[in-house]
Amino acid sequence: MVSNPVHGLPFLPGTSFKDSTKTAFHRSQTLGYRNGYAVVRRPTVGIGGERLPVNQLSQAQLDELANKAPILTYGQPRQAPPAEFVPAHVAFDKKVLKFDAYFQEDVPMSAEEHYRIRQVNIHYYLEDDSMSVIEPVVENSGIPQGKLVRRQRLAKNDRGDHYHWKDLNRGMNITIYGRTFRIVDCDKFTQVFLESQGIELNPPEKMALDPYTELRKQPLRKYVTPSDFDQLKQFLTFDKQVLRFYAIWDDTDSMFGECRNYIIHYYLMDDTVEIREVHERNNGRDPFPLLMNRQRMPKVLVENAKSFPQCVLEISDQEVLEWFTAKDFIVGKPLTILGRTFFIYDCDPFTRQYYREKFGISDLPRIDVSKKEPPPVKQELPPYNGYGLVEDSAQNCFALIPKAPKKDVMKMLMNDNKVLRYLAALESPIPEDRDRRFVFSYFLATDMISIFEPPVRNSGIIGGKYLGRTKVVKPGSSAENPVYYGPSDFFIGAVVEVFGHRFVILDADDYVLKYMENNAAQYSPEALLSVQSRVRKREAPAPELENQQTEEDPGVQALEMLIDTIQKQWKDVPCRENIPEAFQVYDKEASGLVDRETFFKVCDSLQLPVDDSLIKE
Repeated sequence: MVSNPVHGLPFLPGTSFKDSTKTAFHRSQTLGYRNGYAVVRRPTVGIGGERLPVNQLSQAQLDELANKAPILTYGQPRQAPPAEFVPAHVAFDKKVLKFDAYFQEDVPMSAEEHYRIRQVNIHYYLEDDSMSVIEPVVENSGIPQGKLVRRQRLAKNDRGDHYHWKDLNRGMNITIYGRTFRIVDCDKFTQVFLESQGIELNPPEKMALDPYTELRKQPLRKYVTPSDFDQLKQFLTFDKQVLRFYAIWDDTDSMFGECRNYIIHYYLMDDTVEIREVHERNNGRDPFPLLMNRQRMPKVLVENAKSFPQCVLEISDQEVLEWFTAKDFIVGKPLTILGRTFFIYDCDPFTRQYYREKFGISDLPRIDVSKKEPPPVKQELPPYNGYGLVEDSAQNCFALIPKAPKKDVMKMLMNDNKVLRYLAALESPIPEDRDRRFVFSYFLATDMISIFEPPVRNSGIIGGKYLGRTKVVKPGSSAENPVYYGPSDFFIGAVVEVFGHRFVILDADDYVLKYMENNAAQYSPEALLSVQSRVRKREAPAPELENQQTEEDPGVQALEMLIDTIQKQWKDVPCRENIPEAFQVYDKEASGLVDRETFFKVCDSLQLPVDDSLIKE
């Protein structure tokens, strides 16, 4: 114990001194007993009996301090601000008390029930002290249910008082519009709210049940006549055991009939049959899985049951003498079900094992029912009718919308605007036709031939186009495999038959000779020899040739003189280079000839000088 007898010194470390004369260091007792109870006493002295350095007030001083008003010391206290006002519709918004109740309703006009218990829910809305009574809807009850009393303040007595939440409790009766409701329970929120307001809740009661409703929930009595066959044993023994058969229905004998595949299921547990369709990819049929639903199938009907309305009523044992069983389904035998004959050609391994154990049938081989496809029918074209080309007509037999036959594009590009021209005479017994001359034009790009007959004055025959561009078939070739005339068939002296008319080639232009010289491998020795003889004649002396031409055809000499005269007149024309192109536009057949009117029309368009006296009628 450290003491500081010198009061002038501060009570700091180094300035206090220990009392060496002190010998008692005991501590005063602070625990005691009063009337048998332990009490705590405040110490009056310190350790060793020293006086405590605290103020020891007497009881009189303590009473004086207790009665002393703090207002004399601290002044008038300030009044606290009032709490914020919260209206009831805000404080109790969406807070509803829910009570479970029921009421009893008399049923005087029924022999099955005398009264009815109807369960309801009573809702009390705290925001405006309104109430509503709602009855839960029961399906097929036949009673108008739902909201029995709409939300409103309900009168409690005749004095006009209304029900308050303090008037509601469990295990009590309340009367609303002459109907007494028994409150049996409430929800958790309602219980907590009422207990927080100091209301002691009664214990909950059990909800009363409607006796007629409980009676309806009981299963009806069923009276089953005992039978010798134990269906339960069959169900337990053969449950999930199904015989599977693969069958076909061949209806190819009827119009538009076909052969279709089916799967027949026989359920051993109840002797029912199901027929399923087997769909193939892109078969064009709707994906219906079942042809016949699972059911018992009659095999032999009673004689009087043939007029039984099977489409309306189900067939019973009174109308059937025999039903289909498992022994009726054998692989390799036909089976008639509902007027449709099925042929069973295979089954699964379980079915084979069942027949081996049950009926002793061990041999159930698979039967091949696949049909060999007939050989493809050779497409035959109809006979050629003579109109158009054979290739164009054949396209109508290959597709519904015909397309143009494919062309040799490379040949058309290489031989574009290449034409072989020949002079030919008509071989005819008629004397007037012997002097007729024709110009054959063979187009190398398309292998087509056109024939033009130059008009001859006072001949009595109208010249012009004799045959348009077309392919000409050689005589003796068939219409299915036509052989057309080619460049090798045209040479001097050759006979060409065009649609029944025979022509003899008399001459060819210089381009034909050049073409034959470059492509000599395409021509026969006879054709090349005819060209050589023609070239020798051209190289003969000019007077002899002129005499022969004059004697043979005087019109040719006059035509050449006319051409020389016109060429001299057009020698100095500025647009001389455009003259051949202008005449080729009107020469559609590339014959090298135009009529008189076309000649004058071209000359007028190019403003060429023409002497009308040279060109006579």
